[in-house]
Amino acid sequence: MKDLEFLESVIEKKAQKILDANDKIWEYAELAFHETKSAALLCKILEEEGFTLTTGDAGIPTCFTGTFSYGSGKPVMGILGEYDALSSLSQKASLAEKSPVEAGAPGHGCGHCALGTGALAAALAVKEYLEENKKDGTIIYFGCPAEEGAGSKQFMARAGMFDNVDFIYTWHPSTKNAIDNSHNNAIMGANFEFHGVAAHAGGCPHLGRSALDAVELMNVGCNYLREHMIPEARIHYAYIDAGGTAPNVVQDHAVIRYEVRSPRVSQVKELFERVKKVAYGASIMTDTTMSCELAMAFTEYVPNCALAAIADQCLKEVGAPRWDEADYAMAKAFLNTYPEITMENIRNQIVEMYGEERLEEILEKPLDSEVHPFNPDKIRLVAGSTDVGDVGYAVPTLNINIATACVGNVGHSWQMVAQSCSPIAHKGLLTAAKVMALSCIRTMDRPDVIEAAKKEVAKRNGGHYTCPLPDSVKPPLDTY
Repeated sequence: MKDLEFLESVIEKKAQKILDANDKIWEYAELAFHETKSAALLCKILEEEGFTLTTGDAGIPTCFTGTFSYGSGKPVMGILGEYDALSSLSQKASLAEKSPVEAGAPGHGCGHCALGTGALAAALAVKEYLEENKKDGTIIYFGCPAEEGAGSKQFMARAGMFDNVDFIYTWHPSTKNAIDNSHNNAIMGANFEFHGVAAHAGGCPHLGRSALDAVELMNVGCNYLREHMIPEARIHYAYIDAGGTAPNVVQDHAVIRYEVRSPRVSQVKELFERVKKVAYGASIMTDTTMSCELAMAFTEYVPNCALAAIADQCLKEVGAPRWDEADYAMAKAFLNTYPEITMENIRNQIVEMYGEERLEEILEKPLDSEVHPFNPDKIRLVAGSTDVGDVGYAVPTLNINIATACVGNVGHSWQMVAQSCSPIAHKGLLTAAKVMALSCIRTMDRPDVIEAAKKEVAKRNGGHYTCPLPDSVKPPLDTY
């Protein structure tokens, strides 16, 4: 039996178990660092399938690895899995009408239920391939929590979890089938906490020192800062604690969270220091005190071109998910839920990817049924960030995109939640599993590719991985 046929047979044999796991994790919808049931389910399957488990890795209770070795155990291959959800996005499965399962509850708005289970299926297939063919090698499933929160992979990399791994593949639910050609921004985030003095805002306001005023002035300062940073950078904020709900009390405490992004980790560190100076200035103006709790930072993600050449060929061999008319009808129903301003942008995306002459065809059947080739000369900067970047600075790493939602779908939305527990996502995650598994076994037989991939990493990281967070920063399990 050919390699691909063997891997496909293993994945199809285990498909029901994998799809059931996707749907259960979708239902659990657990937030960053609290994915207890999701991690336990994935660990249970790994153990049933003969993997050796470690849990609580890198100081994170829901971080784990499942490892299987055969023969000499070399080379060592890794696959990344994620399984955290997003807050306030609860939505009924497969329903193209906004209808939460529980109002205000979390939902899988980035499809990490599919990401984690598709990656699991790939690891199981590689394990059976090693056994069946008596091939030397190790396959490790890395259970990575909190990608939507403060991240985990930078803490995992800092703890040396990837030090002896030769290469890693991962994937992400998407609207297209292609090797990810994105250069994702680096990011840093922190909670800024201000302390002042409470007082009666009507009777003796002169005795108060408002922490909320300090937060407001910090926002004003950061707004002025935006003109004086590179155009690719971003500054985001959210109120964590506004100091109470009584306007007649001078707020003696307030907490605001800031995140900054730039194309390179060196640039993001510089920008973050400028934001800290703005915060310090706000505290001086209001006669309050300020503390900054750095909690998250991701290195930029850049695709490994040596691995991309292998995976691109594997994706072509596996092909796009096989959609049927029911899938197209469901995708069109979801596409039609977007307002006109969003649809205008989606039409532009379709024209850019497929050509203007195919616009109406794709709008009628809005699921990507093609494989788009990878071009190393067209890696493009995108504004988003991912902790996969830190893995890529420690070991050769590649992300693969497979369609699990309608063309033009907006991530972090109720539409994405609904589609992540649907036949569309099921077909997409099984396709992703086949591509990753085939990429692993093709790469393991190419020491020249592995060496070239490692040289790419060394060129980027200067010879060793450096975590963007100091050792004093621990995983913010309950504070971020």
